[in-house]
Amino acid sequence: MRGLVILMAFAAVSMPAMAQTEPGDPASGLRLATTWCANCHQITPGGPGPSADAAPTFRSIARMPSTTSMSLRVFLQTPHPNMPDFHLSREELDDVVAYLVSLRR
Repeated sequence: MRGLVILMAFAAVSMPAMAQTEPGDPASGLRLATTWCANCHQITPGGPGPSADAAPTFRSIARMPSTTSMSLRVFLQTPHPNMPDFHLSREELDDVVAYLVSLRR
């Protein structure tokens, strides 16, 4: 019985850590995306888009089955021939990823 009480106490202490949300501020991510990404991507659902359809919309990126916070972080930190390398800070990266993930809902 004592072991069960200790286990329950440990679980209660660790629950807040397991419930943590992803880092980043979606509103800040939207501002960054509007500044840096809107020349090539449609940033907001139903919002204005670029003159060419070469780059996918942010919503279509968010809804891809392969899109996760981790895959977005890797993609945004890897140079790509058709995408500028903005050298995002960790906070900026967190914010842009948080915004993209918010578009799934």
